[in-house]
Amino acid sequence: MSLQLRTAAPGKARRAASAGKPRTKKNAAPKATAPKATAPKTTRRYSDGPKGTLTRKEERNLERSKLRAKRYQEKIAPKAKTTSRADEFVAKRNSDTRPNFVPQKRTKWIPGQKPRKQSFKPRTHTREAIDFGANDNYIVDPTPTTSTLSNTNATWAQLGLSAPLINALSAQGITAPFPIQVATLPDALKGHDILGRGQTGSGKTLAFGLALLNNLQNKQAKPHKPLALVLTPTRELAQQIDEVLTPLARAIGHESVVIAGGMPYAKQITAMRKAVAILVATPGRLIDLLNRGEVQLDNLEITVLDEADQMADMGFLPVVKEILDQGKMVGQRLLFSATLDRGVDSLVKSYLKNPKTHSLQNDRASVSTMDHHVLVMHPGDKDLITAQIAARNGKTILFVKTQRGADRLADNLAKAGVPVGALHGGKSQAVRTRTLKLFKEQENAALVATDVAARGIHVDGISLVVHVDAPTDHKDYLHRSGRTARAGEAGGVVVLATTKQQTSVKGLTSRAGVTPKFVGVKPNDAELMTITGAQEPSGIPYVAPIVESRGPSRSGGKRPRPNSSQRRRRPR
Repeated sequence: MSLQLRTAAPGKARRAASAGKPRTKKNAAPKATAPKATAPKTTRRYSDGPKGTLTRKEERNLERSKLRAKRYQEKIAPKAKTTSRADEFVAKRNSDTRPNFVPQKRTKWIPGQKPRKQSFKPRTHTREAIDFGANDNYIVDPTPTTSTLSNTNATWAQLGLSAPLINALSAQGITAPFPIQVATLPDALKGHDILGRGQTGSGKTLAFGLALLNNLQNKQAKPHKPLALVLTPTRELAQQIDEVLTPLARAIGHESVVIAGGMPYAKQITAMRKAVAILVATPGRLIDLLNRGEVQLDNLEITVLDEADQMADMGFLPVVKEILDQGKMVGQRLLFSATLDRGVDSLVKSYLKNPKTHSLQNDRASVSTMDHHVLVMHPGDKDLITAQIAARNGKTILFVKTQRGADRLADNLAKAGVPVGALHGGKSQAVRTRTLKLFKEQENAALVATDVAARGIHVDGISLVVHVDAPTDHKDYLHRSGRTARAGEAGGVVVLATTKQQTSVKGLTSRAGVTPKFVGVKPNDAELMTITGAQEPSGIPYVAPIVESRGPSRSGGKRPRPNSSQRRRRPR
């Protein structure tokens, strides 16, 4: 093997020798150095003058802006408003229609900083508004028109009620008004907005119903345009109000109709096309008919909100506001409820004009004719004690928390031989109506219900309310308990509690303003029978009677179509 030496290529040697020398073109003449310019440089393309002078385009724009300024000073400025935008802003800020807060002066935003949020500061002056009391933020009218009701000997005629309505009340055996009716009717009959608060069972339905009917006399409704609207949270309460208003409305030549979910549309739409004057409605179905165009609130004279706090709890508040916005702003509005909190203040401020406020006690006060007991028991004895209480003589309503719990308890009581029915929102409207009707007709019966029956439902003769599952809110406790001892009658309230639940139940009753008696009981105890009238169930399974109704026939779920000989011919 021969050893060869590698040498650099000729091209690389030449490049290495010329490294660091400036490149020049072959046969190029030396570059001449230009003399320094004595004239000023021009940096603008169309400028004829030195640096800093305007271009021809900029000169034209300047002349145009001068002409526009001159034209504004001569023609537009003399016709402009004398007040500045700042003065207008101050005027709006000080007006009573503005909110109670005004924005602060904005500072200039510098690029690179985070965007600043709009901040607010309170006004320097205060505006008169509805005051909130110390007890659970109940609304109290600051004006002297607020009244605490007391028993009076006033008659219907002295309150200003018309003769047809007085005769209709006398036919039903109602001869004397309740305190809340004595206080609210004079102001309501004059057309004032009413803010009424009274404990459950105090007669709020007749209080707003009589005012509504008396103010609608000699007025005629048009198709699809009712004259009065009563908004309620539940279907059962809507049906109950309709039952109270219908005989009184017919005495003055008017009719009422229930607009609620779970019922067929056809009857409700037909009634609206026949020009019904009074609507008793739940918010959901009413907004549906409003969107369909079957109901129009252009001629609405009176609007009643019953149990407005429950509608707020159920999430109906935005729908209620949408309904009220479609009514007449000059119409009369009456708001009645056992409590006036939980968002109802926004309705009062926005939709009631200088309302006359009337309050009957408060929801913390217990009825004097109602006895409260807490029965403390072993958890394993609760089902048997519940069955013995439900088997007592008289009407008993038992409250539970869940729909499943209501069905389970009703099934167990029926197997034990107790006449019982279940009422909750999971059942169809037809079943709920039938269950409530059977409970009203039977002398000795039990009704297992959720809080759907805790508000406004009135059944005569309920002598005992049993809290099988204690509620978490003291107001729910009072609403449940208010199903008994109504209109001056006597009644009892019982809470079933285990030994571990005594502390929570004691706190619940304390917030409700009730001091119950705690009693330890066992099945078949003498004290249990003395307090509740409990007895051993019959043991014969109870089967609810079948209520006849015009339902679908056996032929495929549809009624048979009449033949030609059975059809009636219309007269030509």
